[in-house]
Amino acid sequence: MVLCPVSRHLLRSSRSCGAWGRSLQRPSSKSVYTSSHGFNHEGIREKLQAFPGGSIDLVKQESGIAVLIINNPSRMNAFSGGMMVDLEEKVGQLEQWKEGKGLIIQGAAGTFCSGSDLNAVRAISNPQDGMEMCMFMQNALTRLLRLPLISVALVEGRALGGGAELTTACDFRLMASGSVIQFVHKHMGLVPGWGGAARLVHIVGSQNALKLLGGALKVDSDLGTQIGLADGVLEVPQTGEGTIGLLQQAEDWLSGYTKGPAPVIQAVKRVVVSGRELPLSEALRTEKDVFGTVWGGPANMRALANKSKHK
Repeated sequence: MVLCPVSRHLLRSSRSCGAWGRSLQRPSSKSVYTSSHGFNHEGIREKLQAFPGGSIDLVKQESGIAVLIINNPSRMNAFSGGMMVDLEEKVGQLEQWKEGKGLIIQGAAGTFCSGSDLNAVRAISNPQDGMEMCMFMQNALTRLLRLPLISVALVEGRALGGGAELTTACDFRLMASGSVIQFVHKHMGLVPGWGGAARLVHIVGSQNALKLLGGALKVDSDLGTQIGLADGVLEVPQTGEGTIGLLQQAEDWLSGYTKGPAPVIQAVKRVVVSGRELPLSEALRTEKDVFGTVWGGPANMRALANKSKHK
């Protein structure tokens, strides 16, 4: 794995950063579950790959914003087993992208994601395989949320079940007009298993989370904005000249938070993640160490020379 300057500095400062700081350096430690938790990574990975279909496509752009596409339109972009493995691999690539600043996740063909492909779910319906699939996806989505990139889910059409959970693994959610996010797990006799419930509580609070999960409520853009699940609403363009597509709208929105050198944007994301996940004393020490990687760096020196503090 190629470490960016921030990661190298944090590796040297692992004693002061605590467990989370150390976890940034080793791919296995970025995950919630390891073999010590009874998780057989290679075993469940092999089982998931036995159920192909669809793909997770990644496009890295010179702007530093990548687009991750959930591509299985014949099944409303439901995750096959192979797509779950694809997702983990693409997250691994993004963890090593030194030039990256932002990430947009969208579904193909006008809908976001309808969760798990039921064909794969039925085939691994025994409790042991189900638990390992749960751990596999929790690991992948936790690593996704911890990426040193500012991420946004572009929700078009429907985000159902695991698709709704996927939206919570992004820093922001933009909903197209007419789109819906729905945690339908109750209707399947389940609760979220990909980490969506825990993340949802942090986003909308415990009472709203109970309403969304217990009522399996359909969250449109108005309700999403009201409770803080949606950070913006994008108008679906009408056919004709002069219209701006949803992806371009999302890129324009995200660029407001990703302007500047990649090391600085990545440092911003790292200190926010540490503040969200660590006890205060550890978060402060991590912030100090990340601060040390950009203080006196090229961007800092250019800003001082240009006297750009108040621009």
